[in-house]
Amino acid sequence: MNLNQIADFQPMIRKMHLQLGDQLGHAILRGDFKEGELLPSEAKLCETLGVSRTSMREAIRGLVAKGMLESKSKVGTRVRNAENWNHLDVDVLRWQLAVADTETYLRKIFQLRYATEPAAAAIAAQYAGPEDHARITEAFDAMQTAGKDLGQWVEADLRFHRAIYLATHNEFFWPIAQLFSIAMKEMFKMTASGTHRSRAVAEHKALMDAIVAGKPELARELSLRMVSNATDDVISVRRSAAPELQKEPT
Repeated sequence: MNLNQIADFQPMIRKMHLQLGDQLGHAILRGDFKEGELLPSEAKLCETLGVSRTSMREAIRGLVAKGMLESKSKVGTRVRNAENWNHLDVDVLRWQLAVADTETYLRKIFQLRYATEPAAAAIAAQYAGPEDHARITEAFDAMQTAGKDLGQWVEADLRFHRAIYLATHNEFFWPIAQLFSIAMKEMFKMTASGTHRSRAVAEHKALMDAIVAGKPELARELSLRMVSNATDDVISVRRSAAPELQKEPT
């Protein structure tokens, strides 16, 4: 194989090992491989899935980096306990969302929103600069101009919340913004077509104004109210779709 062939071959290897990582990640989250359980041997996995050892090793290496697997010579590759996984990793989150039941998903996301969003808004009001203000304002303007376009509204809403996390200038908040860009997308879709949109616009504007004006406690209060109303909106939408659902995501 010459160098040009190698250059052409590398993207194929990368694409395959990412696909394998997806398969194995989903399998672990589904419970096909339990925590503490050894995976089948590399040779068995390759034979079963019809892939090369190079691709399989790259896939396993990726899951090791995410904290999901550990490999030891003469022992094999074992699934680590979930507390060791990188739950802020985009792929891990995506796999979790694919297998989680809706009630559990909503409960955990709202718990995280209540815990982090008001604090992020208050910190952003303290530390946001002109570029942050412009980013938040641009996202809000996009929400206003989205009209009846559901996709544009949701994307603008996500950008608004992400901009607030970035405006904290605290890199430990930034992964939460990345997490929410994935985890909250479906939640925002649930309520974007509801009757609450005019109220949501007013809430987002008030929060934007508080951050731009540098009022941390007001920003915290407004953010908490926004999350509380969003919780009620999701409950209302879900009950309308399935009246038998009475359990609230708290």
